[in-house]
Amino acid sequence: MTYAHFERLSALDNSFLGIEDGVSHMHIGSVAIFEKGQFGTPAGGVDIEAIRSLMESELHRVPRYRQRLRRTPIFDQPVWVDDPHFNLNYHVRHTHLPLPGDDRQLKRLAARLMSQALDRGRPLWEMWVVEGLPDDRFAIVTKVHHCMIDGVGSVRLTGALLRPTPDRPTAIDPPPSWIPRPEPSPTELVVAELAHRIATPARALAAGVRAAAQPARALGGARDIATALGASLGAGLRSASPTPLNVPIGPHRRFDWTTADMEALKAVRARHGGTVNDVVLTVLAGALRAFLRRRGLDPNALDFRVMVPVNVRDTTSRDEVGNRVAMIVVRLPLAERDPLERLRLTVAETMRVKRSQQAAGTQLIEALSDATFPALMVQFANLTALARPFNVVVTNVPGPPIPVYIHGARMLAAYPLVPLFTNQALGIALLSYAGTLHWGFNADWDALPDLHELVEAVERELAALATLAIQAPVERADPTAVRV
Repeated sequence: MTYAHFERLSALDNSFLGIEDGVSHMHIGSVAIFEKGQFGTPAGGVDIEAIRSLMESELHRVPRYRQRLRRTPIFDQPVWVDDPHFNLNYHVRHTHLPLPGDDRQLKRLAARLMSQALDRGRPLWEMWVVEGLPDDRFAIVTKVHHCMIDGVGSVRLTGALLRPTPDRPTAIDPPPSWIPRPEPSPTELVVAELAHRIATPARALAAGVRAAAQPARALGGARDIATALGASLGAGLRSASPTPLNVPIGPHRRFDWTTADMEALKAVRARHGGTVNDVVLTVLAGALRAFLRRRGLDPNALDFRVMVPVNVRDTTSRDEVGNRVAMIVVRLPLAERDPLERLRLTVAETMRVKRSQQAAGTQLIEALSDATFPALMVQFANLTALARPFNVVVTNVPGPPIPVYIHGARMLAAYPLVPLFTNQALGIALLSYAGTLHWGFNADWDALPDLHELVEAVERELAALATLAIQAPVERADPTAVRV
């Protein structure tokens, strides 16, 4: 019998395919800026072939990047198969900013690249090497479909190239040989899917809870499980206030960024309680309060919520591809004018959400969908989008705490990007790297022509942290609160 290889997508991975449409492209990405180092050419450009050779030598560490989607006949279930026509030159591309290149032009280029859908007939990722930056720098813009990886996993694409020291080898190692595994026939896919679905009732009754073993163990008894499911469903179906950030969007994007000193954020956390994420949400609450007031809204009348993905990878799944996240919804205190009181209210809200077990409830829904029919997760995601339970997505991804290098060229900055969902005109992603928190703002081109004003408001709130860090502490939150 001929060996054929394929892998089913999980219910959560499949949901990112199901909710994608012509305007909401479900890819995540980043803009990383590097010193040119040895990649500089005599003409002042970047040696794209050297970068391609590096990628080729490391690609075996992330085999998903040589796989493409196929659909099971009749059932339309997506699976991963090796792409026999994989061509690295298609995925690692080269472009140049118009002279004189600057960061503003790089932001515009990144936004334009992120406005374009990935070709579903090929492995779902691209890497653009961008030359033409001043100060002897170049950039790498990456985009990867969310059905492949989550924010933590996305670090692996460029992470496969990065090293913790500036030392570079004298030569690039030749890549290991790669032979694509045979694809299954349509009949094999149908038979495998039939077997999966025939076993579904037993799996739902006997193995469904085991599929959710980790959240179920954390919750305890049936009452706690029901409470967690209720918290997750309630948070996902209760509408937040309408705002100019929640309007029909188009396919075109704006991208902007800023940075924050991690030590300043940690100093606020240490002096006033909470977590670094609480401080970030407090900064956003203050910035959004000012931004929406300029748009003519009354912050006191808003029930404004953010959706925060939570990494649920453990020691057994931290190196796996695919999505390992749960979702929680947090209400931001936009009505509060005082930053310290805003922080106190934010800490109280995040602690309330943690006690409600929203994240565990979301994991249970994902696990039950995996154990029964993955389309259930797609329908839940579509229903959530219609209900508009949150106004903005805010995700924080941990990056390397020390400087890293690509073949001796130091990475100077890395700005992440999260996709926009239906009626979501703004998404905010953060990545910590070498003592700096990098903020990436992805926005709809038409809905947020004033995106720079929000970024400036964030910068003003961050500047205010310098005084918060030295003021007397407020009444601290519960000291058992988890620190991140």
